[in-house]
Amino acid sequence: MKILYAIQGTGNGHLSRSLEIIPRLQKEHHVDVLLSSSQWELKVPFPIRYRYKGLGFVFGKKGGVDILRTYLELDTKKLLKEIKSLPVEEYDLVISDFEPVSVWACRLRNKVSVGLSNQAATLHPLAPKPEQKDRFGKSVLKHYAKASFNYGFHFRSLSDDVYTPVIRKKVRKAEKTNRGHITVYLPAFDDFKVMEKLSGFKKVPFQIFSKRAKYTLRNRNFTVFPLQDELFTQSMSESDGVLTQAGFGTTSEALYLGKKLMVIPMKTQYEQQCNAAMLGNMGVDVIRNLKKESITQLEDWLVSGKPCEVDYPDQTDRILQKIIGRHAGQAMESPFQDIGWDDMVQQLFIPQIEQWRAPR
Repeated sequence: MKILYAIQGTGNGHLSRSLEIIPRLQKEHHVDVLLSSSQWELKVPFPIRYRYKGLGFVFGKKGGVDILRTYLELDTKKLLKEIKSLPVEEYDLVISDFEPVSVWACRLRNKVSVGLSNQAATLHPLAPKPEQKDRFGKSVLKHYAKASFNYGFHFRSLSDDVYTPVIRKKVRKAEKTNRGHITVYLPAFDDFKVMEKLSGFKKVPFQIFSKRAKYTLRNRNFTVFPLQDELFTQSMSESDGVLTQAGFGTTSEALYLGKKLMVIPMKTQYEQQCNAAMLGNMGVDVIRNLKKESITQLEDWLVSGKPCEVDYPDQTDRILQKIIGRHAGQAMESPFQDIGWDDMVQQLFIPQIEQWRAPR
């Protein structure tokens, strides 16, 4: 069977999950890989058939997505060309981990697509939602990569089609120790801002991983490392706790490793706000920023924070078998109407613009 597996390359979470899923699919099927956007650092051990610019987001330095840079880097003509040129009709099954080019290519050709992502789970009716409503963010999450069928991952199983996280084998095999340091990964904050805010905790060793650092820097109780997967995994497995954003990959692995966890959900990132709502319900410490009040909460967590117990069995093979059994070669029961670029802009962008312009 011929499968197209499409990965959203904004951040490392989607790609990290694919490193576990794609080799399993390759054992019995021909798998072509699509990777769009360019905000990732992991090494890719398999060939990429389609390398697209796609429709990604740019991390800022103040705790959220840089909306202006994201807008300025959007190339709608190139995006349309990528969507139109992707030959999804050649595949028996198209799986998208929140990747928009593949999903919209399927919609243009009345082709079934299967969503397999954390984002699919955050929209589930039983998934906790943030107290502060974000109509714009929810609309983006709903329409950005809207697949025909969805299977999700969350920090807790919510239904037969929402599973606990896929944990990489290297993390499952990692030796869990506690050498007393705190592993820090806050890609949406400026590195110097992070060090400034943590500088008051002089007795706590921090290992900070940076998307921007080119070399290792040591200064008093700080060590700043360029983001590198093996070293980062080792740091987490040997840490006393993990301070990070509320993305899905790092947080899931920290929970699996039995580490106390504190998260700062990215501003203007509805998915992370939803993740933080679920984590908060589970007893994980959540702060909103690095301002004075949050630093007080951080101090309490450093002294008395506790791990949250989870059970994340390896369900990957069972999930893939279910998807293949249900959807391989499946015809559209209710085909999408033949839509062009104007219709796609209307469905994907206009709702977001209107929500943004609406009175708050």
